[in-house]
Amino acid sequence: MYLKTDRNDAAKRSWSLASILTIYYAVSAFAIVALATGYLYWVMRRNVDLEDDRLLGDVVRRLHAVLSETSRDKNTLQQQVELSTLAGQNARLFVRVLNEEGATVVESANMEVIPASVFPPPTEEPRTGTNVSSKEGRTVRILGARVPIGNTASSYWTLQVAMDRAPEDEILDDYLANLSYVLVTAIVVCTVAGFLIARRGLMPLRAIITTATSIQPDNLAERISLDGLPSELRELAGTFNAMLDRLENAFTRLSRFSADIAHELRTPINNLRGEIDVALQRKRSAAEYEDVLGSCIEECDRLTVMIEGLLFLAWAENQKPLPRESIHLAQELGKVRDFFEAIASEAHIEIAVEAEESLTAQINRTLVQRAVANLVANALRYTPANGKITLRASKAVDDVQIEVADTGRGIPTKHLPYVFDRCYRADPSESGGFGLGLAIVKSIAELHGGRVLLESTEGQGTTVKITLPHRSK
Repeated sequence: MYLKTDRNDAAKRSWSLASILTIYYAVSAFAIVALATGYLYWVMRRNVDLEDDRLLGDVVRRLHAVLSETSRDKNTLQQQVELSTLAGQNARLFVRVLNEEGATVVESANMEVIPASVFPPPTEEPRTGTNVSSKEGRTVRILGARVPIGNTASSYWTLQVAMDRAPEDEILDDYLANLSYVLVTAIVVCTVAGFLIARRGLMPLRAIITTATSIQPDNLAERISLDGLPSELRELAGTFNAMLDRLENAFTRLSRFSADIAHELRTPINNLRGEIDVALQRKRSAAEYEDVLGSCIEECDRLTVMIEGLLFLAWAENQKPLPRESIHLAQELGKVRDFFEAIASEAHIEIAVEAEESLTAQINRTLVQRAVANLVANALRYTPANGKITLRASKAVDDVQIEVADTGRGIPTKHLPYVFDRCYRADPSESGGFGLGLAIVKSIAELHGGRVLLESTEGQGTTVKITLPHRSK
């Protein structure tokens, strides 16, 4: 009870395949969208930085030209610096000029909010700028360059330029906000799309489930349609249909087998009951009771033989790999001949063995003896006097073949496809058999990984060939 409850709880906790596919699709699609939007934001920010660095570099080169052509008078330099910054974009540029001792010569208005110490070491040529925060908390892009002063280039001054990044940051912040809206929308769209795609993709699977659920013992002939199925599900449906074919065949055989068993059991049981009823109708002598009991024992023996055959067939269907041993086939066939020699002599039937003494095979001795004995017993039953039964053994490439051939009356052609079925008899009116002998022979051959073949010509005789692997596989 607890195990069943645990299984039910596990089934309730398990996720559906549609949910799993939806999650996988939504996560993967959202990851792609997030990576794409992140890359676009990075590209835009990088382009803004490059544009600012280009502008700052132009200011440095322009100031360098001014310093090279004008006097180093402070007032003159101040005027040139103010003109250079005013020539920028809405006075967002800031400039500071440092002499070779590092002292400030001139600087633009509001430059004091950006200390000289925050600038990176100057380079010979303007390079990549750096973003820093001013004393007012605003983001500025700064860049420093070391330029020669005068024609002899004997002294170098430092130019520090900066640009207010507020407009760019505002644009980037707006762009980032828009991207966040895109991501939120993307996760919703990806989830809905993933659910619809998963639902659509699983429709063929639902059709398979519907068909499989509708299959009952009374409609085992129904099959899953392969039309329109994807290749993966087509293979699954084909495998399922093949399984249904095997189940239908097994169910049909089981139904026929059950009907045959009921019929076969009914006859001896009715005989037993009839003889007992007759014996009890009036008082009889001890000799008469002995006759009735003897007849009952005969019927019980017939029932025992039939039940043993059925039990063997049931055992053979579930038998694991057989224990095998190397035996000489000629000797084993000789033992079977010796066992039936007395019965054959009384019926004036000759039993011959044709096999090489050195021929061996890895087989189960007891089962193979039983199979050959069943064939010889059948041959004796249907071979007339002065007939002959031949036991042969020969070797192929990887197999050995055992044959039991007789010169009996043969089997009509219409019965040949069914002679190995359980409880099947070509002539039901005949007594003494239950139609299990050849079914047992077939089971023994299949247990060894082999096969059995029957050839018969009506009025001329029958040959049964058992083909077994030469060695165990």
